[in-house]
Amino acid sequence: MYWLMICRHRNDAADLREQHRDAHRRHVATGGGGLARVLIGSALTEDDGETPNGNFGVLEAPSREAAQAFAENDPYALAGLVESIEIIALASRFQAHRIDPMTP
Repeated sequence: MYWLMICRHRNDAADLREQHRDAHRRHVATGGGGLARVLIGSALTEDDGETPNGNFGVLEAPSREAAQAFAENDPYALAGLVESIEIIALASRFQAHRIDPMTP
């Protein structure tokens, strides 16, 4: 199944984000050690397009629980940067084949 993951970050945590960015990217690249396959993802920002306030990902995972575990085990979440996580099921007809995945 495919899932949209939306993680909202604390406003006061720019330094924390920077400290854990490399570990976050490794987490994405490995799908959290196989919990999920990341098809696409990026930072979320304020309306200025620059100030980060979260991140999103389109995940392929066998269950909501696996997608949630991927999000909860992200170094950003473990460091306390993430304020909230939302996992939303995508339609069964979602055209994942149109995306060049970030996770092999």
